Amino acid sequence: MKKFVLIGVGGYISPRHLKAIKDTGNILVAALDKHDSVGIIDSYFPECSFFTEFERFDRHINKMFYKKEPVDYLSICSPNYLHDSHIRYGLRNNMEIICEKPLIINYDNFEFLKKLEKKSKKKVNVVLQLRLHPEMIKLKQKIENSDKNNYQINLEYFTPRGKWYDYSWKADISKSGGVLMNIGVHLFDLLLWLFGDVKNWAIYRKSLYGAEGNLSLEKADVRWKLSIKREDCKFNNYKPHRLLEIDNNKIDINNNFTDLHTEVYEQILQNNGYGIEDTENSIKLINEMSKCL
Repeated sequence: MKKFVLIGVGGYISPRHLKAIKDTGNILVAALDKHDSVGIIDSYFPECSFFTEFERFDRHINKMFYKKEPVDYLSICSPNYLHDSHIRYGLRNNMEIICEKPLIINYDNFEFLKKLEKKSKKKVNVVLQLRLHPEMIKLKQKIENSDKNNYQINLEYFTPRGKWYDYSWKADISKSGGVLMNIGVHLFDLLLWLFGDVKNWAIYRKSLYGAEGNLSLEKADVRWKLSIKREDCKFNNYKPHRLLEIDNNKIDINNNFTDLHTEVYEQILQNNGYGIEDTENSIKLINEMSKCL
């Protein structure tokens, strides 16, 4: 049984991590969040120590090490702009890392992070759950077994957000990286994983609430559109809309779209997790596109 600690347990994504830790037969021993509305912990780990101040959390972790009860993994679900800082904290304290995407929002920080990872002899794992989606695995195998290099792709991802969004850290580009990073990162990662490196790109529209453009990859030309505007989902009863078309054939990416974290954890625990290098290209692309318009 591995010991986990989690930073950002009060966030939207943390319940999936709590479930994955429990489903894989491990235990959460401590959690940190500046907000104290974290009753969700009781459903998984009621004995978990909880802190709202980083300093007390840090002291607790140090005491565990001195008692020879070291923590094995740090799971990071904090706001995007804090990921690199929390990764560094975990590596300095001899923990393996499991970090939500985006791993970092500034591509320039990758080299330092890789050096620190190498020095620590621990691994930084990033959650790229769509690479474990059964339909995506089948699709990748099909692409790799084909000589075709001119797939025509249409990708749409609309996920409505309410008025709260404007008052959250997600609406602050310096903290979230903007809509391209916040909701687009896993989709751009998927496209690059499936169809190869970037050749060219263009953006036709970009705002706080959405963006659209073209992406030319080694094996595909992609037309993509992202939106968090509620009215864009009116046709779908205001529910998230996910569409992936390849040569006018629809690929189902709705089933299990949000339920793959346990599989991610299982792979990481078997030393098969995706690492820093796996996410570099998508972060670089998003950084470049974010400077446009």
